[in-house]
Amino acid sequence: MTDATHSASASQVSLPVNTPEIERLLPHRYPFLLVDRVVEFEKDKRVLAYKNVTCNEPFFTGHFPGHPVMPGVLVVEALAQAGGLLTQLSRDPAELGKDTFYLVKVDNAKFSRMVVPGDKLELEVELKRRIRNMAQYVGVARVDGEQVACAEILCAAARD
Repeated sequence: MTDATHSASASQVSLPVNTPEIERLLPHRYPFLLVDRVVEFEKDKRVLAYKNVTCNEPFFTGHFPGHPVMPGVLVVEALAQAGGLLTQLSRDPAELGKDTFYLVKVDNAKFSRMVVPGDKLELEVELKRRIRNMAQYVGVARVDGEQVACAEILCAAARD
């Protein structure tokens, strides 16, 4: 495949990818859809997405009253969803909807800063490798350019 061909196939993705398109690519819905927009994409390589964290997030009601903090597991879930978008955006459109990807493993998760209402959570995910029906990602979450969390994530596809 020539560089021009590769560029043409990758350019089929129109950026930014907004919520209606994200909902076409992922099965998640509010309140569990944790990606608002994809702003950068390199086919089979990386994606940069974000979530605007608002004071109206349902998890803030109990985590923690008077001191709202986004749960770390949801930051990792947001990274996994961004990884799912990387995979779905890289696929042949004829393959979309034939299977669902599930989070099966998280390694080396680290949390270095709290995510609070008003933050724009940046989600940068790189595809580390593909193994049969699985994809392994490395994700870094940032707020204002500062790392807040990172993790290695493994997802597996199951036919619908």
